[in-house]
Amino acid sequence: MTNNKLNPKVDEFLDKAKKWMEEYKTLRKIVLDCELTEEFKWMNPCYTFEKKNIVLIHGFKEYCALLFPKGALLQDSHGLLIQQTENVQGARQIRFTNVQEIVEKEDILKAYIYEAIEIEKNGLKVEAKKPEELVIPEELQRKFDDTPALKTAFEALTPGRQRAYILYFSKAKQSKTRESRIEKYTEKG
Repeated sequence: MTNNKLNPKVDEFLDKAKKWMEEYKTLRKIVLDCELTEEFKWMNPCYTFEKKNIVLIHGFKEYCALLFPKGALLQDSHGLLIQQTENVQGARQIRFTNVQEIVEKEDILKAYIYEAIEIEKNGLKVEAKKPEELVIPEELQRKFDDTPALKTAFEALTPGRQRAYILYFSKAKQSKTRESRIEKYTEKG
């Protein structure tokens, strides 16, 4: 690890870390050994190859993690990758609770990082679920049937925005809440 690769914002992040500091430092060394550029994005150390995000270091309450934005494309021959929630499409994490776990997996982690670099070199992309693959809540479908202009406006949104609305509306457990959410966002137009 050469000092000219170190990003001062990451140094500051590490200095302020109350939890996972040793784990972060160990992960940082491993990632930098893979010849990536160290940046600081989304309040976390982010490592890039030719300006493409390869891996981030994240900390959570119960664990710290390496996050691969295109982790769904990795082979995961060691079964380490975790999908944070069912709605996360491409990103995958490898989680750690202590430095020893990281040290023991160093060679495996580097292999995953090199594979992620190859994915970027080859221009591979995660195939995102299209909004039509998502189940439109019954309440939203009724609103579309009653107001065709709303359906047209919805279909003009980007696929990501459509997906976000469908997921947000669908998360409500009660029909009344789903209707309220749909009404609120319909009014915003």
